[in-house]
Amino acid sequence: MASEIVTNLSPDQKVAIDRYLDERLEQRVRALVKEEMEQDPAAQNCRIIASKGTLDWAYPPLILASTAAALGMNTAVFCTFYGLELLRKDLNLKMDPIGNPAMPMPMPNLLAAMPGMRMAATAMMNSMFRKSGVASIPELREVCLASGVRFIACQMTVDVMGYKAEQFIDGVEFGGAATFMAEAARAHTTLFV
Repeated sequence: MASEIVTNLSPDQKVAIDRYLDERLEQRVRALVKEEMEQDPAAQNCRIIASKGTLDWAYPPLILASTAAALGMNTAVFCTFYGLELLRKDLNLKMDPIGNPAMPMPMPNLLAAMPGMRMAATAMMNSMFRKSGVASIPELREVCLASGVRFIACQMTVDVMGYKAEQFIDGVEFGGAATFMAEAARAHTTLFV
């Protein structure tokens, strides 16, 4: 941060400088994205594959999708396998501490496998997000929908897992791998999460 270079500023002045620089950077990024989208129609499209269904893995595709939509991009999220959990009406995502060495509360797998640890890890992560002012998964999903982000449920996975269309939120589209490939072929930004 540039304000760290100047040592004789008050903390409030440093915060103001950081905020100003962040705003300028965001304006520049928006301008660059707009310029790119005007030059190339495919740059207007963002496609994301969401393949995970745990609390921690639900954030990246929703944050990326809502950001792309906020930048004016036509955005779609293809949810496959466990990523279908992001589209369920009865959203109840959990954290899985087993085999996750990056957990803020590192613990051996044997301890992580004990009864109640999944519930404790989920509560801890939800608390961390709340304390940091980060939107919840239902809130992020609602922002995406309000921003025009399209959600596509992988039809093959829906069939394999035995889901019914009525288990998903309103507005979900259904399509297979060919649907996603056709979408991705028209997008410069294609992400796998």
